Amino acid sequence: MNVGIVADTHDNVPAAEAAMDRFEEAGAECVIHCGDFVAPPLIPALDRDGVAVHAVRGNNDGEREGLRDAFEDLEGGTLHGRFAELRLDDRTFAVVHGEDRPVVEALASSGAYDYVVHGHWHVHEKRSVGDAVVVNPGAHFPTVPAEHRTVAVVNTDDDTVAFHGVDASV
Repeated sequence: MNVGIVADTHDNVPAAEAAMDRFEEAGAECVIHCGDFVAPPLIPALDRDGVAVHAVRGNNDGEREGLRDAFEDLEGGTLHGRFAELRLDDRTFAVVHGEDRPVVEALASSGAYDYVVHGHWHVHEKRSVGDAVVVNPGAHFPTVPAEHRTVAVVNTDDDTVAFHGVDASV
C-alpha cells in the first residue's frame, strides 16, 4: 500500500492540490496530513475519490469547529485531534504535528510504531530511531526553500519512503 504524507500546507490551496496530484500519480490509497492546514477552506483540496485522509491538528490550526466540519464533508476524511495512531496495511503509524521534539523522539523510541510521521519544522527528513522510521514530509509555507517543498510516499509493501517535489505556491 502507498501512503501519502503531507504537512504544513498553511492555506496554500494550490500546493495541497498539487500534493494530492503527486499522491494520485504514486498510487496512494491513503493520505496522512500532519497538521497546519491553518483554515477550513484548504480542506476540500484534499478530497479525492477513494482516498481516505487522516489528519491531526497543528499549532497553527485554530478554527477547530470549522476544521472538524470541513473534514466531515470529506468522503473518507478523519480529523483525529492532536495525535493519531493508525494501522495501515499491517504497519503502525504515530501521527503528530511535531512541534515538541521530545514527543517525536519518545514515540519513535517506544518500539510501538513502525512509522512516526510529523511536520512543523518545514524540512523533509527520513531517519531511523531503533526499528521506527521517522518521516517529516516537508512543507508548503511560502518561505520554504524549493528542496523542502515536498511530500513523502511510504510503501508499506517494501517499507520504502520516497520524497516528491511539489511545484505550486500561493
